[in-house]
Amino acid sequence: ITTTFGTGELIKSALDKGVKKIIIGIGGSATNDGGAGMLQALGAKLLDKDNKEIPFGGGGLSELVKINLYDFDKRIKEVEIEVACDVSNTLTGKEGASAVFGPQKGATEEIIKILDENLHHYADIVNKTIGKDMENQKGSGAAGGLGFALLAFCDGKLNRGIDIVIKYADLSEKMKGASYVITGEGSIDSQTKFGKTPFGVSQVAKQYDIPVIGIAGNVGEGSICPWQISGDCLCAGIGC
Repeated sequence: ITTTFGTGELIKSALDKGVKKIIIGIGGSATNDGGAGMLQALGAKLLDKDNKEIPFGGGGLSELVKINLYDFDKRIKEVEIEVACDVSNTLTGKEGASAVFGPQKGATEEIIKILDENLHHYADIVNKTIGKDMENQKGSGAAGGLGFALLAFCDGKLNRGIDIVIKYADLSEKMKGASYVITGEGSIDSQTKFGKTPFGVSQVAKQYDIPVIGIAGNVGEGSICPWQISGDCLCAGIGC
């Protein structure tokens, strides 16, 4: 029943202010509607067989028959949308939004099956409407499928979140001349090397041969020592 409508409202507010570039961070959401709510906030009409708006949320997508884009905010085509996305999950399937992220949001096996089928149906309608098949596109399943709508309707460009933060924080320039770099995350584990913050920070430090200290609340199974990327491991084997 949760919706990405609020994200659409934020985008519309940015458009009203004349913004020409929007950076959207997707992930950690409580939604599973494939970005349908975002589209509704931007003027798209998601209609059922009686030409009435379908309910908010991934549960309502089963009622979708057609998408009317007549009032969809055309200004979206005039802005550059950069999407910070750290996952490669597709919209549907075993690696899809419902199967992978649904349980984190409280979905049972039965609900996961319904949501996955609904998202597949939704993607089929989208393809028939605008001729874009993004269902199996990497990153389309991020934030309960919000990545899918940003790719299909907003020409969004997906990039790793840490790369975007490093770029706009001008981290490389700020790191010059440092004796040490300290980074960390809640749990350093097997996922860290796939673009999490310590990994990205260590890569920048490596450019200047700066030793890196990593601090973590937990060192998980299958973890690597990400600060070794910089060439210097300072934990002397403790906790490795």
